[in-house]
This record gives sequence, C-alpha cells and structure tokens, in this order.
Amino acid sequence: MSAVEYDKGELKCMRKAKENPFVAIRMAGFFTTVGYRLFKLKICGCMTMSVHLKDMGVMAQGFVMGAMTIGIQHDVFEKYRHEIGI
Repeated sequence: MSAVEYDKGELKCMRKAKENPFVAIRMAGFFTTVGYRLFKLKICGCMTMSVHLKDMGVMAQGFVMGAMTIGIQHDVFEKYRHEIGI
C-alpha cells in the first residue's frame, strides 16, 4: 500500500488518476483521436481502410508519446525543484 491512504469506496481508476493524471490525459487523447478518425472516415469515405488505419495509429501514438514526454519532463522538473528547495 502506498503512503497515501484512500477511502475504501474510492474507485481504483480514480485513485490512479489522482496519482498520475497524465495516464488519463493519454487515454482521453487516444480515444479522441480514434473517434475523430472514425468520424472522418464516415464523412469522407475517400480513403482505403488500410491507409485510414495507418493514419489513425500514427496520430494516436503521437498523442500518447507527446503526453508521456510532457509527463516525464514534469516529473524531472518536480524532482529538481524538490532537490534545490524551491
């Protein structure tokens, strides 16, 4: 068990979101990207399915990697701030 005590009734996903909010941001971005691309496929319909799936995968991966990069930079900055006592 972590150092922080949680209520028994609290959902596990809510507890994880409080511990690391970037996971929720990555998941939201992934699902938003997938939803947007599915909507675009329905409206346009001019792409083949293989090209559409490749584009959707690249966009979703890009969003997740960007959020991971920001999260890692945030953690490094917080550790640095803690070490120098700001």
